[in-house]
Amino acid sequence: MPLEFRNISKSYGRTRAIDALDLTVEAGSFTVVCGEPKAGKSVLFRLLVGLEHPDSGQILLGGRDIANDPPARRPVGYVPQSFALYPHLTVAQNMAYPLTLARFARDEIARRVDRTAGILSITHLLKKTPDQLSGGEKQRVAVARGLLKDAEIFVLDDPLVGLDYKLRERLMDELKGLRHELKATFLYATADSLEALSMAQHLAVLDRGRIVQAAPPSEVYHLPATARALELIGFPRANLVPGRLAAGQLTAGPLRFAADGAGEVVVGLRPEHLRLGDGADARVTLVENLGGEAVVYLDMQGQALTAAMPLLDTAPPEIDAMVGVTVDPAEVCLFDATSGARISSIALRKAGTHG
Repeated sequence: MPLEFRNISKSYGRTRAIDALDLTVEAGSFTVVCGEPKAGKSVLFRLLVGLEHPDSGQILLGGRDIANDPPARRPVGYVPQSFALYPHLTVAQNMAYPLTLARFARDEIARRVDRTAGILSITHLLKKTPDQLSGGEKQRVAVARGLLKDAEIFVLDDPLVGLDYKLRERLMDELKGLRHELKATFLYATADSLEALSMAQHLAVLDRGRIVQAAPPSEVYHLPATARALELIGFPRANLVPGRLAAGQLTAGPLRFAADGAGEVVVGLRPEHLRLGDGADARVTLVENLGGEAVVYLDMQGQALTAAMPLLDTAPPEIDAMVGVTVDPAEVCLFDATSGARISSIALRKAGTHG
């Protein structure tokens, strides 16, 4: 069934955690909610599972408002950030707990526990207790228990946080397989935008309690609806540079483009779209060599700028070197300086061109 958050708000004292939020989640989709820490991801998920109640708005599941239903009546499986395993129970008993509460038959519980343990490669852990598990193993058990509920929607609140890189990659692959195996709707929260891009069928960018864009990940990446959506999705983080439209030209520091219009704008530049060469547009302040590419930090007339360059046959520039900076006009994003909304009505051209 489709899920819809309609004009949902939640405050704690004077702090507005969720602010008139609207979001539609398609049935059967894997939707990732991505945002910085304290953007409101956990609060949103706790509202959905019934651990918190909204101050206003509706949570519609199949058209029915479930905002005031008790947690046990909501067809939602929940994997919180914390492991929250019962220390006196074995892994099998921890996994079976939600099914036991729902009064499933013993043989059905055993069948589901064995099946889910096999999917997450934890069958060998079923007789152990949590104190005998590593952090990564505890996380797998917590994920398995959340997925065992007889649910239509599975909610995973940053379940891979704190795990090492290799284990994160492994579990990401397993979760991708699970969404096809269970044929259910998944809602997944993360602060890692690369993780979000890798896993999402649908991506919702959350910023200070509001959705700033919800679309397929490729659309969010290539056609960001707001400056914050551009800034929050992608690594290294995109550059936002003050710009001015006047006399048929867009000026952003030393960068010049032919353009119509007038007024102040924000120019969005992804680091991988910047090209460094000969010139004196910016000074190199730091270089991070990542093997296949280098992240180059620049000072462009007092404006901090980040560029990402492949390291094929080219060595990165030295610190304090002066470099030229160019970018294809088609790869530049323009945003309203006041609202932050994307400006799609202005086409940029190379400086000196017309029409």
